[in-house]
Amino acid sequence: MKELRELRDDEIRIVGGDRPRRNKRRPILWIASAVAAVAIAIAVLILVARGGQDTPTQPQHAPQTSIAIAPADTVQHLGRETDARAAGFTELIDTAINDVPLCLYIPHNASMTLHVGRLDKTDSTIVFAAQAADIRADNGGIVGAFVLAGEPLSWGLSKKGYCAVIGDTVTIGMADNSPLFERATETGGYFFRQYPLVSNGQLVENNPKGKSIRRAICDRQGEIMMVGTLDTESFHDFSQALVDLGVDQAIYLVGASSFGWAVDGSGMRHEFGNENTYTSGRHKMSDNISYIVWRRK
Repeated sequence: MKELRELRDDEIRIVGGDRPRRNKRRPILWIASAVAAVAIAIAVLILVARGGQDTPTQPQHAPQTSIAIAPADTVQHLGRETDARAAGFTELIDTAINDVPLCLYIPHNASMTLHVGRLDKTDSTIVFAAQAADIRADNGGIVGAFVLAGEPLSWGLSKKGYCAVIGDTVTIGMADNSPLFERATETGGYFFRQYPLVSNGQLVENNPKGKSIRRAICDRQGEIMMVGTLDTESFHDFSQALVDLGVDQAIYLVGASSFGWAVDGSGMRHEFGNENTYTSGRHKMSDNISYIVWRRK
């Protein structure tokens, strides 16, 4: 933030002789002095106000890389090559597709699980966290089928998109019934349902209208990444941007003001959403709030 230079008010002096004399113009001089002082004060306030407006706000994330991706560029992975022995982190990349500004979150040397309940922000093993399944407004329950470390916590279709974690394999897809639900229960895996956004490279339309901050977990030629919009977007425009990014499969993650964070290669945490929704307030989290969590291997 640029510091304002110290401003000095103009000094107005009225010089007279040793012996005071009556001067009919003195009231006019007093009025002029007062007007000048007020004008100077107003000018100072305007400068200060402009200085405040010009001060950049602290960004929610400061991407390490900014790239332009052509719609046809679907040939190679977007994340950089890393040493498998290095500590896990999340790579942040800014781009724009169809005038939709996006941030890509690509985990390296990390594995994904699901978590239910409040996360420990001091957990140094976490390199990415974002809300996963939706929560029912009436009873605070998890919407759709959900498996946590082999234990089914919720059942039902409601949304056709799904994400399953079996061992170190993350599978994203769309289906009325997926054998991966049972597989997750049998192997101590994870499973949740959400809106499908992209299926086999094709846009999937969804009923919710309006615009909001959108987030998704995606499979792009086997590279798993999270993608978030930097402006409010409709479901359609977000899904189309993912298609043009070259995403093969994508399902929604809770967007809007939902709270989460990513930890980059330097160890800096980049938070997104509104932390107040994570801790207290009118929209205080349900005990059943769920997260996708990437931890260092």
